[in-house]
Amino acid sequence: MSGPSDGTDDGAVDGAVDGAVDGAVDGAVDGAVDGAVLPEAVRARVTALAAQALGQVPVEHLPPPLKKVATFAPARRARLAGNQIIAVVESDEEFRERLAVQVEALVPELASALSGGGSTGPDALATAAAAYLLRPPGWRALVAALGAVAEEQAGRGAGAGPDREAADRARRRLEAADEELRELRRRHKEEVQRLKTENAEVRRKLGDARVRVREAQEQHAALKGEVEEAVAAAERRQADAAAELRRLRARVVELEQQLGSVRRTERAGKATENQRARLLLDALVDSALGLRRELGLPAIDRLPADTVAAVHAEEGTRVSSGRGSLPVEDPALLEELLRLPRAHLVVDGYNVTKQSWPDLSLARQRERLLSGAAALRSRTGCELTLVFDAAESASRPPVAAPRGVRVLFSPFGVIADDVIRDIVAAEPRGRAVVVASSDQAVARDVEAAGFRVVASAALAALLARRG
Repeated sequence: MSGPSDGTDDGAVDGAVDGAVDGAVDGAVDGAVDGAVLPEAVRARVTALAAQALGQVPVEHLPPPLKKVATFAPARRARLAGNQIIAVVESDEEFRERLAVQVEALVPELASALSGGGSTGPDALATAAAAYLLRPPGWRALVAALGAVAEEQAGRGAGAGPDREAADRARRRLEAADEELRELRRRHKEEVQRLKTENAEVRRKLGDARVRVREAQEQHAALKGEVEEAVAAAERRQADAAAELRRLRARVVELEQQLGSVRRTERAGKATENQRARLLLDALVDSALGLRRELGLPAIDRLPADTVAAVHAEEGTRVSSGRGSLPVEDPALLEELLRLPRAHLVVDGYNVTKQSWPDLSLARQRERLLSGAAALRSRTGCELTLVFDAAESASRPPVAAPRGVRVLFSPFGVIADDVIRDIVAAEPRGRAVVVASSDQAVARDVEAAGFRVVASAALAALLARRG
């Protein structure tokens, strides 16, 4: 098995194995030195060797307490900072490893012998000091044995000659230490081999576990993809159903609105037709009554006295007033038409005001026309509608319409002529409807509908005469 995570997992396993091995070996030899004070002779030699190697360590890698003595001579460093050097070596493992590199360069023979399994040399103190700083496997027992030999040799002093028995004891102790060290190393190798075997088994199991985990992850990813697709499909179906429901609801609302509009239109149509018929009927009745008053017709055709024989006076002829032949510019024609029952005067507002008062502003023109229309309405009692053109303006000016006077502005984009045509089309044929406008197109359409037209000048003259 291989992959980005293999190295990390293998390194973790190897680190665990190495830590277990080192812990087992160190635990086996700790009893030889733990709790014991470093022999003075070995301590002095360690201080001297460390002080000599300290000068080769780069300044940036030195602990702060030793930087100020790094420039001293080795002997002076050992004398002034020996205790500090030993304390830092015992507490700072990283610094001890850097120092060990320089020690290997200073005493390569001792370093090679210690790493190769040798334990003795020409100088027991030098070997013990190098072992303390380099710390090969079993260094604690080796330092303890060599320190004991050195102390025993020092204890003999410069007496009456060599003590062979003491030397033999020291040699035997050293040999026993060597034997113990070799046994420790043998057990160390066996333990390492056992741990390597266990490590291989662990790696095999780890590989199998990785395969199973990868397969489980692939299955999980596949199932997750299927679930996501199913959820997405369900959400799409739900969204489509919701959209269709909204569309149907909107359609229902639209149909209800259309039904309501049709019903309102039917009711309005019926009401309009009834209104038109009633208005026409009232106009016919009023016209008949007015004609009867105008002609002075008697209530009955013949009276009993008419049967008496006598000579009847010759019937004279009625002189015509000539009103029917008046021109459309004559205000008398307009005045005569407005006397008809239920007459309706529709005024083309700006057509009248621009011809009558061209020097005034549109606002002043409207005010003047409204003032005259109010007076005309009060005199004649006719229905009066003023229509102003506002096709090119989205806003409408405020107007104080007089009582009984209807004021209309054409919608945006619609001219006043079309509004007048709509008003005329809404009136029943036969009613006295008069349109005041000098627009020939409007006049033709109004006359074609069966109603009367007078020129704008006729209305302006009538307003000026009566104003």
